[in-house]
Amino acid sequence: MCGIVGIVGKEPVAGQIVEALRRLEYRGYDSAGVATLENGRLDRRRAEGKLRNLEVKLSQAPLSGIVGIGHTRWATHGKPNETNAHPHATDRLAVVHNGIIENFRELKAALEAKGIRFETETDTEVVAQLVTYEMRQGRPPIEAVAVTLPRLRGAFALGFLFAGEDDLMIGARHGAPLAIGYGDGETYLGSDALALAPFTDEIAYLEDGDWAILRHRSVDIRDERGQPVQRPRHKILSGSFLADKGNYRHFMAKEIHEQPEVVGRTLAHYVNFASGRVELPFELPFDFKDLKRVSISACGTAYLAGLVSKYWFERLARVPVEIDVASEFRYREAPMEPGGLALFVSQSGETADTLASLRYAGAEGQHTVSVVNVPTSTMARESAVIAPTLAGVEVGVASTKAFTCQLTVLLCLAIAAGRARGTLTAEEEKTLVDALIGVPGLMSEAMKREHQIEILAREISKAKDVLYLGRGTSYPLALEGALKLKEISYIHAEGYAAGELKHGPIALIDETMPVIVIAPHDGVFEKTVSNMQEVAARGGRIVLITDEKGALETGLETMATIVMPSAHPVVAPIVHSVPIQLLAYHTAVFMGKDVDQPRNLAKSVTVE
Repeated sequence: MCGIVGIVGKEPVAGQIVEALRRLEYRGYDSAGVATLENGRLDRRRAEGKLRNLEVKLSQAPLSGIVGIGHTRWATHGKPNETNAHPHATDRLAVVHNGIIENFRELKAALEAKGIRFETETDTEVVAQLVTYEMRQGRPPIEAVAVTLPRLRGAFALGFLFAGEDDLMIGARHGAPLAIGYGDGETYLGSDALALAPFTDEIAYLEDGDWAILRHRSVDIRDERGQPVQRPRHKILSGSFLADKGNYRHFMAKEIHEQPEVVGRTLAHYVNFASGRVELPFELPFDFKDLKRVSISACGTAYLAGLVSKYWFERLARVPVEIDVASEFRYREAPMEPGGLALFVSQSGETADTLASLRYAGAEGQHTVSVVNVPTSTMARESAVIAPTLAGVEVGVASTKAFTCQLTVLLCLAIAAGRARGTLTAEEEKTLVDALIGVPGLMSEAMKREHQIEILAREISKAKDVLYLGRGTSYPLALEGALKLKEISYIHAEGYAAGELKHGPIALIDETMPVIVIAPHDGVFEKTVSNMQEVAARGGRIVLITDEKGALETGLETMATIVMPSAHPVVAPIVHSVPIQLLAYHTAVFMGKDVDQPRNLAKSVTVE
């Protein structure tokens, strides 16, 4: 999750860009850089490490241009050194980038076949070289960007600066946030409103697929088809930026939409994109191959993330897994063989029952690893190893982005365990890592189903009871979908393993009950369809969440079918989290509930 800033100004902008980058440094501090136009010529300063290193360089060799872009980096592709630092540049342009270009390898190979040489290890340079190539074919900058953007796959935000163009900057958004600021004869580009707060109080947020042409006195916003569009401008008080909802009605909506970016950032912490390997950012005091058992303990949504990972660890690493609700585990006094691995999952790192379980496991001689979103939390301090999720602050009480980041970390751990235990070949690992790299882009695609889900939510809001079904890793998602719905809409909902339907829950089904079935086309898809037929035979109202192949093969009439982008079965739970979150959210909004602060609940449960 990198930080982007751009200014089309009236006075030298390098100092302003550094000031804005300081407000974005939480997004990355592996390296930083600034590029400006100096008498029409591109010039840049970059430095490895924190922002102060860039400031030193600028004090020694100032930049005086009035148009410029800046970047603070969290490394994904390539080492965090000056060569790989942004902005990346050719003789025609400079570019800054937040996110992941999934298809950079094939794009790079095509460019290298044309004789183009690359200087860095990053995916970003591919964008710079693609646009430059189009310009060398005679296209002007705006047209060159327009033909390049559709070729890029992934979740990303981009900012472009062009040699000889002192009244032009281009920004583009696909899955990663980007805001436009309006000033007096100046315009601004930023990863979020916080970066632009010192310069303007008038902000517009680009929507997914938008790209914008910034000039001193105008901003031309176009959608993904290249058609001119208007995006509403917002007046925001400077003091509100620290807890800014952006262009969203609720924090929960903002946090759902942040998932492509934060999952990408978390991946960058655990995956070597170039080699296609998981590289854990910490040393383990044990060897996965020596483990006889893994114990997982957590509460609420974090418990359900752990339940998904039980399938992953057992399937990919062939190690038995026990999972417990922490409030039960802490009093169960379970016997634990010394030297085992005990995994704990928590957003806050302060969950009382999970913390007590961690202390018990530590006393029983277990290696304790905590997957937490707050690295300074009590659980983090008391664990032998911290496996951080990089979701950022989550304001909404009902967890969304923390959940998908937990899933991302747990899958990386399961892949690392499989490699260490010899149950995954190098080729299998690369296939899984490639699938993981594609997740932010797939989540961004999943967001495009929001309008359909919003319409469906109006029907769900009329129900008194809702049933969620799934098999395999979709079973924990069914539990999570039901939990989300009951948390914020107060509709009674239950999640079941689909195969358990005939063992009791089928008695509840009638023509008034929505049955939400999570069924990507995987190894148990046909079995799930059989359970759907049982529901249909009894008049149940089926809502099917599946992929294109599943939608084609189901052959059943449904109340609604939400067709998700196709994903590798192992990563499908991360992608399919999006529609169940959106369905709960829009149902609660339609019912007029307090989405961010539902009754009787707290964000961090620090008491029994």
